[in-house]
Amino acid sequence: MIKMKNSLEALFGSRERWRLIKMFLLNSEEKFTNKDVAARNKVDGRKIAGILAQLVKAGFLSTQTRGSKKTYFLNKYFSFVQELKNVVVKSNLYPQCESLGKIKGLGEVQFSLISGVFVDNSKSKTDLLVVGDLISNAKLKHLLEDLEAEMGREINYSLMSTSEFKYRINMFDKFVMELLEASHEVIINNMQKEVLQMKRNKKL
Repeated sequence: MIKMKNSLEALFGSRERWRLIKMFLLNSEEKFTNKDVAARNKVDGRKIAGILAQLVKAGFLSTQTRGSKKTYFLNKYFSFVQELKNVVVKSNLYPQCESLGKIKGLGEVQFSLISGVFVDNSKSKTDLLVVGDLISNAKLKHLLEDLEAEMGREINYSLMSTSEFKYRINMFDKFVMELLEASHEVIINNMQKEVLQMKRNKKL
């Protein structure tokens, strides 16, 4: 069975093309130069110009030129914008988003979830929550770099120790409560008992 990520790359022609489509859909209010696009996606700059020209020709992107500076941005009136956004959200979830599988290798991770940009929830205060101990800062940094390249934007993350997360659960911490009640996807859950107990206590 072909993995979703690779299927999408094949469907849209290449890894680079898919990353660009994804980036513009996830950053629909922003404008980017050729150089910006290459830097955000860790894509060979020599391939960018041709792909951008094709996406403009297809009507997916619009352009704006001021002086010698040309920028590209999503054409919100493109016929399939919403359908493509739905595909992007599905591709952001694990195991389709392969980089998320690296979370378990960061250290003694007990709980992790994604929200925000991954599930198209603009109101979420964080995109990635990692709860655990002995977390490798180097591995975490590398993971974030991979995710940011895949998403084409900065990832807001929250890191907590197991004891801090348990304390926040017991105190019905607003940040944790809002995160668990909003749209999200759980990646690792070795604290199911604690989370369920918190939800039960909240209803009392």
